[in-house]
Amino acid sequence: MPSEPAVSTPTQNPYEVQNPYEVRPAIARSAPAPAAPADVPRVIGGASVDDRASLLGAAIGSLAVTWLLYEEILAWSGLIGFLACWWVAFLLLYLVVSSIANPAPVVVDRLAAAVMTSGGALVLASLASVIFHIFQKGWAALHHVNFYTQDMAGVRPTAPLTQGGISHAIVGSIIMVTIAVVISLPLGIGTAVYMTEVGGRLSRIVRTVVEAMTALPDILAGLFVYTVLILLLGGQRNGLAAAVALSVTATPIIARSAEVVLRVVPGGLREAGMALGASQWQTVRRVVLPTARSGLATSLILGVARISGETAPLLIVSAPSTYFNANPTDLPMNSLPLFIITGIRSGQPLAIQRAYGASALLLTIVLVLFVVARLLARGKAGRS
Repeated sequence: MPSEPAVSTPTQNPYEVQNPYEVRPAIARSAPAPAAPADVPRVIGGASVDDRASLLGAAIGSLAVTWLLYEEILAWSGLIGFLACWWVAFLLLYLVVSSIANPAPVVVDRLAAAVMTSGGALVLASLASVIFHIFQKGWAALHHVNFYTQDMAGVRPTAPLTQGGISHAIVGSIIMVTIAVVISLPLGIGTAVYMTEVGGRLSRIVRTVVEAMTALPDILAGLFVYTVLILLLGGQRNGLAAAVALSVTATPIIARSAEVVLRVVPGGLREAGMALGASQWQTVRRVVLPTARSGLATSLILGVARISGETAPLLIVSAPSTYFNANPTDLPMNSLPLFIITGIRSGQPLAIQRAYGASALLLTIVLVLFVVARLLARGKAGRS
């Protein structure tokens, strides 16, 4: 009988057709590749254990080496020289220790950070030592109540500290600085507004004059006021003349710092004010100046801090007095700088102690003015 036709088994197609639109491989797929580890950002802030150990080890090692060489081997003396040698030895040792297990950029970064930190610490230590010295010398007078409530009328420089005080100098300084601020603040801010908002060829001349007056010696301001108000106009050496001399010193400082602050205000705010139909003066008054209020307060602080301790102009246009005088237009008016220079030049130990006490009080007043002005400026800026 005839054999049945052989049925050929078709070879298995590696691809199975599921539908006319999708073709999937029938064979097993390979295992997925392992996921790459997540990127971990490098920490660039803070100090690691290696940083702290290197810093502490270099400080202690350099101190020991400096003491051995400076005190024992070379037999030198002096605290300033010892500290300078210690600083140089610390930088060298810190450089060597850091370069053992760190690349060059890290070593340079550590060395630069050490130099800048030590420079800031030096400035802070100098300021702290000056303040501590002044308060230490003036404490003998500061803890007496009469030092703040009495004047020196009828009190000799050799009188005990329980007699007399500096109330006349405190009131005189407050009056002089207040009058100077009333004069210099509008002039300084107005000059800054002219240089930043108006411009023109004349503004360059004004800016040059302001920059030149910033470096003007203070005694020249006193000579100018003495020549104009006292010699030409026949005025007196009183508190008003002293306040005018202080305003001549404070005006360029306020103008220069206020100009820098006004230039920081974004130009888009000015353009927005103009787009709303406001004039240039309205834009400056309602947009630019309120935006820069905090910086303008800082400008005022710089001016007040500069004139609070001025002595050279006051020696020319005013005169030290021992009695209380609250009228700036009549008779000489004393101030804290004049009281300090008079007490130091007297050579009497008790008068010198009173001068140091007045110096400590002047430092305190300036610090309080700084803090209050900054708080007021920050509060107003937040409410606006």
